[in-house]
Amino acid sequence: MTTIALFGAAGKIGTRIANALRNDPAYHMLYLEAGEAGLARLRERGLEPASREEAMREADVAILAIPDVLIASIAADVVPALKSGTLVICLDPAAPHGGELPEREDIAYFVVHPCHPPIVSDEVDPEARMDFWGGKAKQNIVCALMQGSEEDYRMGESIACKMFAPIINAHRVTVEQMAILEPALAETVVLTCQVVISEAIEEAVRQGVPANVAQDFVFGHMKVNIGILFGFIDAQLSDGAQLAVARAKKSIFQPDWKKVFEPENVMNEVKAITQSRSAAK
Repeated sequence: MTTIALFGAAGKIGTRIANALRNDPAYHMLYLEAGEAGLARLRERGLEPASREEAMREADVAILAIPDVLIASIAADVVPALKSGTLVICLDPAAPHGGELPEREDIAYFVVHPCHPPIVSDEVDPEARMDFWGGKAKQNIVCALMQGSEEDYRMGESIACKMFAPIINAHRVTVEQMAILEPALAETVVLTCQVVISEAIEEAVRQGVPANVAQDFVFGHMKVNIGILFGFIDAQLSDGAQLAVARAKKSIFQPDWKKVFEPENVMNEVKAITQSRSAAK
């Protein structure tokens, strides 16, 4: 049986992981929290908190389900005390890519991040179709082995698939590639564009369009656009739509916007996340 120490077990993601693994016979779970509030939340859910000493002594796997800004300080305290051969699982590439994890050659580092349920899916259950985080709806995950053996990777992927089940695909990438996916692609570009979309809907409403009409119109067109742009349907953008995009890109986007994917800019965004600050321009 594999012993897993879950740090941050009473937090948002820690709670989801605890619920996913607590009854799995393959694992002996140790739940760790800092502060009386977190400890109380664990006990309210029927989970007995473990001590740091117990975790350091027994854990085969340590999952760091803690905020990015706390990874460096907590990892600096936890990682040196882990027994040799421990697999440390991080849930975001920011701290690993940003060099926030202690150097130690005799342990393994594995990174996983959920993709969340895709827009285009085969879900038919109404509850699964309205699941935006995963857990009821199927989702993909991305996994990276920062350091360790292939056996470590297989263990990490197996645990990750159970943490974020049900899973469609577990994609293997490098830590550097995962940092391109997030923050560069998913947050810096895609989320920013979606925030602009939400602001555009608000502006349409301000100019008199009923809010429900604006949302219905945009959400429907977004689905069609995804179908066309990503090859889910055999169709093309109309000539008028292509001309509108060409005109709009000149006024909405900077010509050099793809520089956000340059390694130094990705690292700058990663450092901003781990240090809880705005990225320098």
